[in-house]
Amino acid sequence: MRSQARDETSRWGQGAARAVTFGALLLACSTPPKRGFDSDPGGSSGSSGGLGSSGGFDSDGGAPSGDGCTDAARLVYVVSAQNDLYSFTPNTATFQRIGTLECPTNGLATPNSMAIDREGTAWVNFSDGSLFKVSTANASCAATSFQPNQSGFLRFGMAFATDGDDSTNETLYVSGLAGAGGGLGLGKIDLDTMKLTVLGDYTGNLARMGAELTGTGDGHLYGFFTTQPFATLAEIERSNGATSNDEALDGVQTGSAWAFSFWGGDFWFYTSEGTSPSRVTRLAKSGSGDISVVKGDVGGFRIVGAGVSTCAPTAPPK
Repeated sequence: MRSQARDETSRWGQGAARAVTFGALLLACSTPPKRGFDSDPGGSSGSSGGLGSSGGFDSDGGAPSGDGCTDAARLVYVVSAQNDLYSFTPNTATFQRIGTLECPTNGLATPNSMAIDREGTAWVNFSDGSLFKVSTANASCAATSFQPNQSGFLRFGMAFATDGDDSTNETLYVSGLAGAGGGLGLGKIDLDTMKLTVLGDYTGNLARMGAELTGTGDGHLYGFFTTQPFATLAEIERSNGATSNDEALDGVQTGSAWAFSFWGGDFWFYTSEGTSPSRVTRLAKSGSGDISVVKGDVGGFRIVGAGVSTCAPTAPPK
């Protein structure tokens, strides 16, 4: 998951000098209780469109495989500063535009961060604190009853993570921002009640820092922390926000817009300097461990949020 179309310096605050690596938005494939647009008690209808039983994918997404996942649910999805939703196929480093988000915000709000649930629905936090569900089939929006600024969490990084290494249940985790005072640590949102619970601050040198989040199918949660001069990856304890296993990635900076995801055993980072288009950098955890830029320009747009569903591969495709 990171993780944006906003002033990133004010978004996360300034931290101690660190170096970077990323985590991801990968969770385990399964068939959970339905949270489509028509069935979510926490949501109400927004702009036209919605999710059916395919969880946001139409018939072009492919029939579910033996693990209940469509082919479309295995892709990475990103949202741009221009309000456009794209799919991203990491092994070919190709983007495909799906459509423009027309979520009924206050007219000035822009996408801030995104997470993808195991049904393939995008959950998008906007700069005004609102939270919308977005179809990854056609970019249509549905409002939720989430109340912004709960416990000070207005804009936040976000990601789904499974509840354990053998669990098919998932939780939406958020990482808050408190302006110049620093981050608010880790929280979670109950998607049935739309209530946010604060879990705890990060620890060590990452205390009070802001972060984008990503989870894995075996119950791990990671943060991409906006430290200086380079960013930091750390594992996060899901119950209380404690951080461990800090990992540095020399040369990678969050810049003015950033997001990240995990796919095929590797980490994929989307970063932009100033108003420049985003670049894609890969940390090859599945092999050499090297980091390299795989796409210097994603195609003229800036990525501000990224996510991948529970169905994404955890190992390189054969």
